[in-house]
Amino acid sequence: MIDQFEVVLPAFKRGYHLITDLIERQLPDLPEKGLVNILIQHTSAGISLNENADPSVRYDFETFMNKLVPENDPGFVHTLEGSDDMPAHLKSSLIGASLTIPVTNHQLNLGTWQGIYLCEFRNSGGRRRLVITILS
Repeated sequence: MIDQFEVVLPAFKRGYHLITDLIERQLPDLPEKGLVNILIQHTSAGISLNENADPSVRYDFETFMNKLVPENDPGFVHTLEGSDDMPAHLKSSLIGASLTIPVTNHQLNLGTWQGIYLCEFRNSGGRRRLVITILS
């Protein structure tokens, strides 16, 4: 059986934001066993599974990714949408646009220290849409 729906996230500032609770609040009753796939429908943001306890991890992600893909690189040709746009596309490709999480005993089977991150790479990315597919 497959169920699918969209979740519209509020606008977040640039950075790495834990959205596990936002997603879990909008999930219907989950099956005993199955999979949940989450796709972010944007090319300038990403979604990741990572550390959910220490906020310094989010700071370090931002710092590292900005060093890896700096703004205003003179080699970028795609620059009409602002200095943060092309780096956002590259960061999105590096982080990824989807997650698949197992469902066990009617809940997401995340590790103790795992949380779902919205990785917002634009200074003003706006509201982001997720497509959530539940397979049981």
